[in-house]
Amino acid sequence: MSTAAVRVSHTAQAVRPFRKPPKIRKFLKRDENGLPVPHVRNLIVRDTHPCRLMDHYHTTLQDNLMYMTYNHESGTPPSPRQIRLTYDPNDPYTKNRYNPPVGGSQAGKKPAPPTTSENVVRLEKIVIHSMVKEALTNRSNLLGLIAAFRAISGDTDGGGGRPSSDGVQIVKGKKNVGGWMRPGLPVGAKVELKGPKMYDFLSTLAEFVLPRIREFPGIVMPPASSTMKSPSGVAGVVSFGLPPEAMGYFPQIEVNLDSYPKSYGMHIHFVTNAVGLGAQNRARALVSGFQIPFARK
Repeated sequence: MSTAAVRVSHTAQAVRPFRKPPKIRKFLKRDENGLPVPHVRNLIVRDTHPCRLMDHYHTTLQDNLMYMTYNHESGTPPSPRQIRLTYDPNDPYTKNRYNPPVGGSQAGKKPAPPTTSENVVRLEKIVIHSMVKEALTNRSNLLGLIAAFRAISGDTDGGGGRPSSDGVQIVKGKKNVGGWMRPGLPVGAKVELKGPKMYDFLSTLAEFVLPRIREFPGIVMPPASSTMKSPSGVAGVVSFGLPPEAMGYFPQIEVNLDSYPKSYGMHIHFVTNAVGLGAQNRARALVSGFQIPFARK
């Protein structure tokens, strides 16, 4: 057989149409939303790559925070002082009366637990939330915010087969405010990030978003003269807000910014496990270790 004949035979095999696809004998079931349910059950998507910031915390930052926040206590710590209540609890005339402690709330005076290697301050979750006032008149105005939060966080309801993933949640009003907000009306959205997605969002925030905000000095801290014996001072939560133009600096939003009706501002809360006196300072030390700047007023 000549070379030309062999070339023609190979060409004929290359252009030969594919076989017909096999017939579907059993169709997939559909859920309440009309989406097909695969036959595979309990499908969980594992991590596809190592998380750089998570490794940075466990290899470097955790030991440094243990050294910086360690408080040595010699001997047996004294027992906590018993706070007297306003009314005698044994008095039958004041049994059902509101009985606060003398001196006000003790939430800001809660002592910190002993420092050990098990309770080194760590990041538990990041909460992002935003409010859309136009959603009070038309709830469809929340669609742009929901799409933006899904793109920024990469989190969906039950995503990756993880039941702990709640995705983007709708925030509804709880009480009447000035006649324009009523209980049950959707007013915004929020998303809680945990695990590798939390660190991925933190990396994007520190490397792409904050450096591009014009005249951003850092997260504003209260003045040095302010007291830390307050409910917020012992909560261990670092909070700050981003302006609407900062949403366009996220790479997930920047590639198709015209697809969103508007830019939305957002509040970001870094929730840590720090509690007791000095919890706010320990939480700030942790967040600053992830290259998040702070500035004093």
